Amino acid sequence: MLNGYNEVLKESIKGWLQEDVGAGDVTSMMTIPAGHKSKAVIHAKDEGIVAGITVAELVFQIVDPELTFKACVQDGDAVTKGTILAEVEGSTHRLLTGERLALNLLRRMSGIATRTRTYVNALDGLSTRLVDTRKTTPGHRLLEKYAVRVGGGHNHRFGLYDAVMIKDNHIKGAGGIIEAVQRARAAIPHTMTIEVEVESLEQLDEALEAGADIIMLDNMDLMMMREATQRIHSRSPHVKIEASGNVSLATIRGIAETGVDIISVGRLTYSFESLDISLDLNEKKGG
Repeated sequence: MLNGYNEVLKESIKGWLQEDVGAGDVTSMMTIPAGHKSKAVIHAKDEGIVAGITVAELVFQIVDPELTFKACVQDGDAVTKGTILAEVEGSTHRLLTGERLALNLLRRMSGIATRTRTYVNALDGLSTRLVDTRKTTPGHRLLEKYAVRVGGGHNHRFGLYDAVMIKDNHIKGAGGIIEAVQRARAAIPHTMTIEVEVESLEQLDEALEAGADIIMLDNMDLMMMREATQRIHSRSPHVKIEASGNVSLATIRGIAETGVDIISVGRLTYSFESLDISLDLNEKKGG
């Protein structure tokens, strides 16, 4: 759930509404009588995994606390075309004011959850953990990483502040892997891990010598990845192994079978297809 982040999310939603609504929904104000009320249904026009029902509800609550929202499914549910996801009732003007933002968030989050579930299914029977990356839409990381969890995946670090990940440019700036790890180890608390990205077996040996907690095998072919995992298991079996770089549905299972513990996939949050979801007014309630 998004418990603990409601206040942050509310402020974001208010800003997104202001971006869309501005001074007011001129079309609704000019065409629909004041006081008109409706009942609307939100329904799926495609099959997939739902994520963002509670977020959509929060949008309508912020638009008008008098709108009533009834969820018909829960986040994580698999739905088919025609499934009713929720019902919303109240002022027609206010329903239409919140419609686009609620649907945009619901569609995107459900698309991410659906994409994630397909990758999770590809790992069926294996212990390898699927994680996301920081390749998220600016301003939407909280929601997109939540959608990954709904789809059955796991979150990598949330930002630059919650874990040390030494990548190629850090290595260049520090003067080498050992230097980078030593400086980080001397400064971070004992509860924080150090991950090192390596692109070759030579770099892998250096990362092991430096005492990295997690080693990321970046863009390695399967043969090199198998050799790398064997070296790590024989020399430092406590070290976690992550694979990353151009992972697709066609390649993810083969990568997992090399023995890695974690596979990170940027495509979960930057290359997905939004789930097709609509809102329709279906009953006039007065006006």
